[in-house]
Amino acid sequence: MTESARDRVEVPVLETPRLLMRGHRPDDLEFGAALWSNPDVVRYVGGKPLTQEEVWARMLRYVGHWAWMGYGLWIVEEKTSRQFIGEVGFANHKRDTQPSFIGEPELGWVLAPSFQGKGYATEAVRTAMVWGSRHFGPQRTVCMIHPENGASLRVAEKCGFREWQRTTYKSEPTILLTCELARPA
Repeated sequence: MTESARDRVEVPVLETPRLLMRGHRPDDLEFGAALWSNPDVVRYVGGKPLTQEEVWARMLRYVGHWAWMGYGLWIVEEKTSRQFIGEVGFANHKRDTQPSFIGEPELGWVLAPSFQGKGYATEAVRTAMVWGSRHFGPQRTVCMIHPENGASLRVAEKCGFREWQRTTYKSEPTILLTCELARPA
């Protein structure tokens, strides 16, 4: 075993009554590839289905966030069935946006279509925000949502995000929303 394998960063496991949120593992590739190759999933996130190779690179980026930044994205599973639901968490993608929000945690989420509309996204985002308030302290967080993605805009609103700026990202319209993470309890 290499030194880096022994010294892996432990991703905190978060639980709600219905969900389990955990770090990515190599055997999640099949589920991640199914998620990110679905045209309905990527319609508002890049617009192009991802290949397995691209999903693998994305997963490595998630692991790198935890190792370098101390935060990242979680796999979201339905607790009782252990079915893969999607991904949620914080990132620092150093996006080239105007206005810039580099240095502020970006919260993102994506769920498989069969799990949408059941409150799972709101539950997972709120859970991530509680963790974020403990990790970051009082801090503004940002999310980016395509203006036509009504479902994600509703999740953001339920979780306390408010529109900050309309802009473009990679030639696509986007809404930047912000929320202040609460002081830890």
